[in-house]
Amino acid sequence: MNVNEIKQVVQVLAAAIKGLRLYAVNHPATAKQVESLQNGLFGLLQHKKLIKMGLVEGTLFVEDHLFMDEFPAATELATLLESRELIGFEFMSGLSAVEIQALLNLIHSGGGKGQDFADALASQGVKKIRAIAAEDDDDDQKPRKVYRKALKVVDQIFHDVRMGEIPSSDAAINVVKSMAQLTMTEPHAMMALSMLKDYDNYTFTHSVNVSVLALAVGRACNLTDEQLKTLGLGGLLHDLGKLRIDVDIITKPGRLTDAEFDVIKEHPSFGAEIVKEMEDVTPEVMQIVLGHHLRYDRSGYPAVAVGNIDSPLVEMTAIADAYDAMTTLRSYQRPFTPRRAITRLREISGSLLHPDFVVNFVESLGPYPVGSLVRLDNNEIGLVTKVDTQDTSLVDIKIIFNAAGTLLEEPRRIQLRPNQPRSIVAEVDPQTKGIDVTDFFDFDS
Repeated sequence: MNVNEIKQVVQVLAAAIKGLRLYAVNHPATAKQVESLQNGLFGLLQHKKLIKMGLVEGTLFVEDHLFMDEFPAATELATLLESRELIGFEFMSGLSAVEIQALLNLIHSGGGKGQDFADALASQGVKKIRAIAAEDDDDDQKPRKVYRKALKVVDQIFHDVRMGEIPSSDAAINVVKSMAQLTMTEPHAMMALSMLKDYDNYTFTHSVNVSVLALAVGRACNLTDEQLKTLGLGGLLHDLGKLRIDVDIITKPGRLTDAEFDVIKEHPSFGAEIVKEMEDVTPEVMQIVLGHHLRYDRSGYPAVAVGNIDSPLVEMTAIADAYDAMTTLRSYQRPFTPRRAITRLREISGSLLHPDFVVNFVESLGPYPVGSLVRLDNNEIGLVTKVDTQDTSLVDIKIIFNAAGTLLEEPRRIQLRPNQPRSIVAEVDPQTKGIDVTDFFDFDS
């Protein structure tokens, strides 16, 4: 990438921001600078689909070029980013003059700081410019925040595919890295988050939840860190091909006709075609996308994948896909409880699912997985919020209903340990109690 081209873009951007002190965003002078900036970015985006501009220890960089030497425009932009509590911008192929104007206007008008600025930019419909907020490292690794980031990443990827563009893999790889780390340190929190369902955007949230659950399967199967990252990325991208299927078929309320199901069977192949074009995506990720419906006995689809799939990560993703589908409400199916889903996984292992991987996953979840609503021997009803990774009989429970069956105003926490008098006697279907268990998780703690 030409250094002079990079410097020109930095120069024009700094000048455009400075010019807003004299001219309005819609002034001809500003419009000319916007055009120059768009042309400059267009030139850089001929080399890559996504250009990163940001800070490294207070110094501005654009892609591989770090502005170590005196360059006033770079200093001005570094100062701007620091004052707005941002670590950088991402400019994507296809950005428009309108989006550049929106960015300049937001900078000129204030637009808040940090994540507020990033959210304000996104709220204006700007898809091809992303502001990256500076965040505290510890806060950035909270499970709920990582999950939200994963949702945003999938949103952007889906948008790019719908627009006929090749999605960037950078953000997906980064968020999967965080998810993989949390799977090892806070598996109970990630399992709880995988229970969140957006029924209006099923494919959207399903992608994130399958990634979370696949990582849980991988952890149970003792995968290495690198294998987990590959598995998580495959889970995140596994259903991309559905974006090339008629939305009326995808969102049809009820069972599909044979003809409609034949169309659906094309989505793994479509997805593999999309993923193949993405940068830094390994062949193993493509296998996951292509083969996640192939089944352990190879009775699934697509037929073209039979004989071409040999990665065990494909089988692990299939288990995650099945578990999330089972525990999700459908127009033709009540959601399985976690314990019922485990029973069903066992029933189809050896035919549809890899038997050894199912055993490992089920044993890691424990008799009553996180998210199970359970009845205790004193008739109280509570939610399993944590399962000990070393001894799955040791669980934390949030009591929701008292022994008389009354919903508590303030749930209380207990730990079931060998020296405690309480024990679980049965699982309870949340639908019979009229509650959504996700309402009782402390996702933001």
